[in-house]
Amino acid sequence: MKELLPGLFHWRIKHPDIHIDVDSYFVSALEPACLIDPLQPQEGVDWFRERQIPAHIYLTNRLHDRHSQQFLNAFGVTVWCHEAGLQEFADGSLEVKPFRFGDELPGGVRALQVGVLCPEETGFLLPTAGGVLSIGDAIIHEDGELGFVPDSLIGEDPVAIKRGLKMALMRICVQEVFDHVLFAHGDPIIGGGREVLRRFCRR
Repeated sequence: MKELLPGLFHWRIKHPDIHIDVDSYFVSALEPACLIDPLQPQEGVDWFRERQIPAHIYLTNRLHDRHSQQFLNAFGVTVWCHEAGLQEFADGSLEVKPFRFGDELPGGVRALQVGVLCPEETGFLLPTAGGVLSIGDAIIHEDGELGFVPDSLIGEDPVAIKRGLKMALMRICVQEVFDHVLFAHGDPIIGGGREVLRRFCRR
């Protein structure tokens, strides 16, 4: 568990189903505190009891519920997913509250449209530390480089989807103010993240 900025925590742990390392975040700097795409950290849920208990979970897409049920059981959190992804939970496996693009969620978190990769792909803009953008599967950050998931996972027309994702992320760079970028898959960029993302989208 690493504190990236005051009240912004990051951890990386192996996903029990897909068997790769993924990244999760806890934001105690907001009121109320929230989690983004959370797996349980190695410290377990008791780590949160000793600090500030999260009240909300924000999913960047329907497949990132991860350990949301465990956090719901422990703390009674509200789990949020874009309305286009609710079919994933139609069996009642997890109680989820819908939002739409453009909504302002608890804590002043804004839900920004990414889409393209899947209809519900969402970027979250967190109003802390000069602005923090949280990205799900739309882009990854590995070995210091931004990129995309493998073509085998990206859809039937990878070239068109990558082009569409760059357009969507460039629109966010132009319209929004943020300094830091968080990734569900890859190292966070703390400081200068907007410009790094903008340069990638222009390539």
